[in-house]
Amino acid sequence: MSHIKIYFEQVAQIAARIDHTEIERMADALDAVRAREGRLFFLGVGGSAANCSHAVNDFRKLCGIEAYSPVDNVAELTARTNDEGWETVFAAWLRTSRANEKDAVFVFSVGGGDAERHVSTNIVHALDEAKRRGMTILGVVGRDGGQTKKVGDAVVVVPVADDRTITPHSEAFQAVVWHALSCHPKLMRQENKWESLS
Repeated sequence: MSHIKIYFEQVAQIAARIDHTEIERMADALDAVRAREGRLFFLGVGGSAANCSHAVNDFRKLCGIEAYSPVDNVAELTARTNDEGWETVFAAWLRTSRANEKDAVFVFSVGGGDAERHVSTNIVHALDEAKRRGMTILGVVGRDGGQTKKVGDAVVVVPVADDRTITPHSEAFQAVVWHALSCHPKLMRQENKWESLS
């Protein structure tokens, strides 16, 4: 069997096994954030950081939720990394944003952060800061969910179909989940352009 056929069979397996109930819980949590006029802060690194930028657009434009990500300001991100260290950039950004109990943090991460293994510790520190501030914690993560799953309020763990493709499936399903949410009837306030033309 070809790699592509196997890969897409894995996509189908993941889609069938992913926790749909948890995604509905996320929709409820996001609806509550908007109702209390809270903000949504997306955190991620690598490919997940790029997903953060796209998700900010969708939740602002389609759902009317005030949303931001530190990865969209490369000047601040690199200045903080240079001056304060990579591990604390997201936590410091949440502090400067005056994040509070009305707000939510939404993590996109392959592993969810793991302080013991020293992986994505910037996400771990941000989660600690979010907990101190009483923020709602959401996430779409891979593997076992890491620290995000341990402390989160509604966190979707992308099921592992193959140990060799954890990263591509995790990052791809981040997009699948946030698109399912941004067009959810509870959340969507503005139709997508192409659908509005039909």
